This record gives sequence, structure tokens and C-alpha cells, in this order.
Amino acid sequence: MLLLALDTATPAVTAALHDGTSVVAAHSQVDARRHGELLLPAVDRVLTEAGLRLDAVTGIVVGVGPGPYTGLRVGLMTADTFGLALGVPVYGLCTLDGLAYAAGGGEGGEAGIEGPFLVATDARRKEVYWARYADSRTRLTEPAVDRPGELDTGGLPAVGAGALLYPDTFPDAREPEHVSAASLASLAAERLAAGEELEAPRPLYLRRPDAQVPKNYKVVTPK
Repeated sequence: MLLLALDTATPAVTAALHDGTSVVAAHSQVDARRHGELLLPAVDRVLTEAGLRLDAVTGIVVGVGPGPYTGLRVGLMTADTFGLALGVPVYGLCTLDGLAYAAGGGEGGEAGIEGPFLVATDARRKEVYWARYADSRTRLTEPAVDRPGELDTGGLPAVGAGALLYPDTFPDAREPEHVSAASLASLAAERLAAGEELEAPRPLYLRRPDAQVPKNYKVVTPK
């Protein structure tokens, strides 16, 4: 097994390789405006670091969000393209699940949370994408998008950029701030080894894109 994991659902552009046992190479760069520019160089960097070629990859793992439309589609389209070109399966994973896995002390774990907690990422528009977890591997609620002031966090620990951005709502906010492809790859490898089915690589937008066709526009073509 050699999994190539990608995620562009948050400001972090992140890629990693996992050989079924551990992470072989990983790279992340935070830049919310350059997902399309930075993702392929990140893939090339982890392949070079591992001393491997792209055709050695046996599966693609991609974060499906939730996340903003523009950034999220970069990772998904790249994953689909790699899958088609290599003839390998493409697996989807909720980006929030990757953050939760790291928060609980999985690959690249930073928070070491053992009990219930929340994951919240920045959804812009003064909102957060969030979900509640029983532990680092068990999500209790479907991903949602809400204003922080409307959430009852119960004082639980929380990880992610959304939690760090709104301390009044998330008083026990902790790192990691953004998801890492290393955590996504490790979680995917663990679930595949257990015989679990992963999600389809389809985006979780949770709301309509900002750009929309005007409702009342003037017709300028001749009748």
C-alpha cells in the first residue's frame, strides 16, 4: 500500500504519503489564496522526499471538507485526475475527521484529547464548520455550518482554526489549527486495514458558493 493524501479544505495546502504502516513523507503550507498553485509542488516534494515516483501510488485519499468552494475543489479535482491517470481508487475523508484524529494523538497529534471534544474550522462569514466527537475516531454529529454564538459547546475542548478564532464560544481551544494530510492518510490506512469503507470523494460544501447568477438582470439580446 502507498497512499497519497491531499487536502485543500482549509487554508493549509497539505500532502502526504503513507505506506500502510506509517507516514513516509508530508508537507503543509498555509496560504488560503494559493491552493491551485501550491498543491502539485507539495505532491512533488513528498514524492521526492520519499524517493518514489507517482506511479508507485496505489490509492488516493482526499479531504472532502466541509470547506469553501474554491479551495475545496482544487484538492478534489486533483485527486480525481490522479486516480484516473493511475487507475487507482480515490477515497474521501471528512476533513474534520482528520483534525479529530490528530487532536486525539494520532499521527501528528498535538492535543492528546481523550474524551469528548469539538472540531471547528473557519467557514468565513463569521461562521464555523463543526462537528462533535466522542473520541478521535468517532464522530457523533454530521458536519454543520453555524454562527459560533448559536452553538452550545458545553465547555468541551475544541480544536481547529474556528475554535481558536472564537474563544468566547470555545474557551478551551487547542491546536492543531489546520488539518494535515499525514493525519488523513493515517486515518484512511487504519480504516482500510480494518476493512471499513471510506466515503466517496464528493465535496461537503454545506452552503451555496458566493458567486451566483443575478435574479433580476436586464435582457440585452434582441427579441
